[in-house]
Amino acid sequence: MNLRDKLRGLLVRLYARRVEGHLDHAQVPKHIGVIMDGNRRWAKAAGSTTVHGHRAGAEKIEEFLGWCSETDVEVVTLWLLSTDNFDRAKEELVPLLGIIEDVVRTLAADGRWRVHHVGTLDLLPAGMQRTLKEAEETTADIDGITVNVAIGYGGRQEIADAVRSMIVDAKDKGVPMEELADSVTVDMIGRHLYTKAQPDPDLVIRTSGEQRLSGFMLWQTAHSEYYFCEVFWPAFRKVDFLRALRDYAARGRRYGG
Repeated sequence: MNLRDKLRGLLVRLYARRVEGHLDHAQVPKHIGVIMDGNRRWAKAAGSTTVHGHRAGAEKIEEFLGWCSETDVEVVTLWLLSTDNFDRAKEELVPLLGIIEDVVRTLAADGRWRVHHVGTLDLLPAGMQRTLKEAEETTADIDGITVNVAIGYGGRQEIADAVRSMIVDAKDKGVPMEELADSVTVDMIGRHLYTKAQPDPDLVIRTSGEQRLSGFMLWQTAHSEYYFCEVFWPAFRKVDFLRALRDYAARGRRYGG
């Protein structure tokens, strides 16, 4: 690292401390959703492989959760694999699945996070299904940030699964379909989502400069604030995180009012 890079790094750290010093913890979002975008483009810009990009993105996760633990964040949802990602070439998808499974094991072994899977379990390989179940079981009693790992996740699929679950539940209880149709409410559907009993995301961060939802938590983000960051996920820094929190705190949330 040359002198110029060292000075730049020092200035960024000093700036981050200044932003952090002025952060109002009373205005920190309780639930943050993260669309971790840009692994492949980061790797391409670095002259490296796609797999290396995914590994670098995976390594950023614990660092990010560490920043969250320094605030009053209670829930973090990490979008690790979408239902659309299963259409990727096998030579990319297979290593990616392995990297994601390693992420889940690492989070569970850390001892600070309560791991919860959100997504369609049946889409995942049997080994990953076991890893997710074990991670949830071993971290169930941890009093720390709930980390939702969105794997095999799609927003439309979640709503479809919620409706299906609601119908099955009514059938098991002997509730006629006509009666169910008359009693459906927003809250009822919410109780069948992957994130039932959790607060909806207050803030959603998407990296890489893309400004779209891509199907992320379509139901839960009806009133969320969005922060779009230009940097690719592997290059996401604490100062970028603090800027997102500062931007969120400065907004006047109206919830449609």
